[in-house]
Amino acid sequence: MSMYSGLEVRVPFCDHRIVEYAYNMPWAFKALDGREKGVVRKAFEAMLPEEIVWRKKSPYPKTFHPVYTRLCADYVRRIFADSESIASALFDHAAVEALMERPESLAEPWYGQLMRTPQIFAYIVQLDRWFKQYKVRLA
Repeated sequence: MSMYSGLEVRVPFCDHRIVEYAYNMPWAFKALDGREKGVVRKAFEAMLPEEIVWRKKSPYPKTFHPVYTRLCADYVRRIFADSESIASALFDHAAVEALMERPESLAEPWYGQLMRTPQIFAYIVQLDRWFKQYKVRLA
C-alpha cells in the first residue's frame, strides 16, 4: 500500500528473522502459483488492491544496453581464464560462451520477468568477487 501511495517503506521486511525464515522456505512456497514472491502475494491478497498484489516485479539491474552486456561478458571471459577462480569452475563454459555469442538466444528469463543474459553474466561476476573477497575455498 505504501508503494501504491508513492511512499517507500521496506524496513519491516529487513528484519533478519524474516529474511532467515524466507530463505529457508521451499521454492514451491516462494514461487507459489508459479509467481515470484508467490507466498507474499497470497498472504496479502485479501488486504491489498489486486493491481498491487499481482503486478509484475521489476528487478534491478534490468538494463539491456549492449555495452553493459559486452562489459559483463568481457569480465566473465577474464574470470573463465583464471584457473584459480571458483566461479569459473562452477559454470559450463561452452553454454556461457554460446550466450556471449548470441545474448538474445535466451528465450525465457532465468529468474523473474527481466533477468536475462546480461544479468547471468553479472551474477557470475558477483559470485567471483564474493568468493575472492571472502577467500572462499571448496572442500
